Amino acid sequence: MRLTLHLARLLVALLAITVLPVQAQASGLSEQELRQLMQMAEYIGVDYPEAVADGEIISDDEFAEMQEFASVLIDRGAQLQESPEAAMIRTEADALQAAILRKASVQEVQAHTAKLRQGLLSIAPALSLPTALLNVDESRAIYQAQCVTCHGIEGKGDGPLAAQLEPAPTNFYELERAENRSLLGLYDAISNGIDGTAMTAFKNLNEQQRWSLAFYVGGLAFQGEAGEGEGVEPSLQDIVMYSPNVLQSDRPELSGAAVASLRADPTPFFTGEESLSSQPIEIARAQLEKSLVAYQEGNYDHARTLAISAYLDGFEMAESSLDSLDADLRKATERELLGLRSQLNADSNPEQVGAQVQVILEQLGRAESLMQETTLSAGALFIASLVILLREGLEALLVVIALTTILVKSGRRDALKFVHFGWISAAVAGVVTWVAAQSLVSISGASREVMEGVAALLAAVVLFYVGFWMHSKTQADQWQQYIQNSINRSLSAGALWGIAGLAFVAVYREIFETILFYQALLVQTASSQYSALWGGSLPVRYCWLCWALPLCASLLACL
Repeated sequence: MRLTLHLARLLVALLAITVLPVQAQASGLSEQELRQLMQMAEYIGVDYPEAVADGEIISDDEFAEMQEFASVLIDRGAQLQESPEAAMIRTEADALQAAILRKASVQEVQAHTAKLRQGLLSIAPALSLPTALLNVDESRAIYQAQCVTCHGIEGKGDGPLAAQLEPAPTNFYELERAENRSLLGLYDAISNGIDGTAMTAFKNLNEQQRWSLAFYVGGLAFQGEAGEGEGVEPSLQDIVMYSPNVLQSDRPELSGAAVASLRADPTPFFTGEESLSSQPIEIARAQLEKSLVAYQEGNYDHARTLAISAYLDGFEMAESSLDSLDADLRKATERELLGLRSQLNADSNPEQVGAQVQVILEQLGRAESLMQETTLSAGALFIASLVILLREGLEALLVVIALTTILVKSGRRDALKFVHFGWISAAVAGVVTWVAAQSLVSISGASREVMEGVAALLAAVVLFYVGFWMHSKTQADQWQQYIQNSINRSLSAGALWGIAGLAFVAVYREIFETILFYQALLVQTASSQYSALWGGSLPVRYCWLCWALPLCASLLACL
């Protein structure tokens, strides 16, 4: 049965990959090609003032780039399959090229690029909007790591390499430019780069990081611009898909102040989403509701994509926990989700689809209640956190004390620095292990499905060896005897680096166990209880710090 389910998951992942390009291919171009054309059209509208002013060319390079991109739009437009939208796109592409060649006004060129982009949007597959962003500090850290050399520390286009680049890097604080740039355009530029410029694709960033970076740089020019205003609040789709100027001209009912405010601070769109990212059932529920809306609007491909996300990014993350509590409920919910995905097409009965979604939502509610009952209280988390660190910390402390005592009694104080080097290296390795563990836990969706098989094989080999070795030393007397014998051998052989290795293994063993225990605790911890979990570790961490500082001083004295 489990093998069948895993095969079903593989088929679902393959379906997600193969279904999405259908609408784009029907237009004659791939989704990536359409998105690139949208990016080019927006880029021309934004950068045209840098090429032409008052009917005169002010930058030959920029003007040549405008001509090149306009030619690409015409060539690609000719590849579109015949339709009213394709005809409009070709007409606007021709008009745009003609306007550029006669050095028309900025307003005329931007009007053509806006219509061209709108036409391309109408034939492109529905965009999957971001469901959660990183916080501002994390987004700023990504910017500092990836963008400073060109765009500068503050984002004003004055980085160390800026003077060498043509065209010059964007100043994200230029309000006029920002008002003509959509967040989707920024996201695509980050994801795919911009041909003919120094802007490269940041494939090393995941989707959430790219969206977070796009929102961050896209909001810099609007800081302080927000204010009260009348009108309809824009949706997340409005803010992502269209530039503020396009929204102002095409959607006059929208509040301009609200648009500026949400570009500066998009958190109202994602209120609660940060906590949802750690609550699989909530993710599944939210994606299912979006899937039903997409289905009712006739967007069947997008509805299936959201339903797949409800399983892979939501329910599947809670399966193991739910399986230990109510395996029948887990299996029933999984079957209903699989059945729903097969029903999201034009031939299905809308009433049946709606009823099936309600059944799944009820099952998710039962699963959520069941798992919440098993969540530890704040007091229990505090005590568990305290006891884990206290126990493992004392074991590591006793090991280091045993090593130093033996060395002192042997008259080998010169070897103490090797002990210090060993436990400090173990502490650093422990931090790396914790970060790696958190990264592996955060892998989601279809990528996680592919990696699980590879990771499981590797983990089985490594954990079997390490676990067997550590288990053979778990008894306190055996462990102490092992340390005593090892240090005596190292001293007799003069292999002082063996002392460092022994200290490393002894301390890292306790750190590794602590990480395992804390990962288990995190599974049973709600996002609102993190303060209790980390609060329990504070007293022990303080004691560790008081112990470690004198040892570090001893290490410096030994050097």
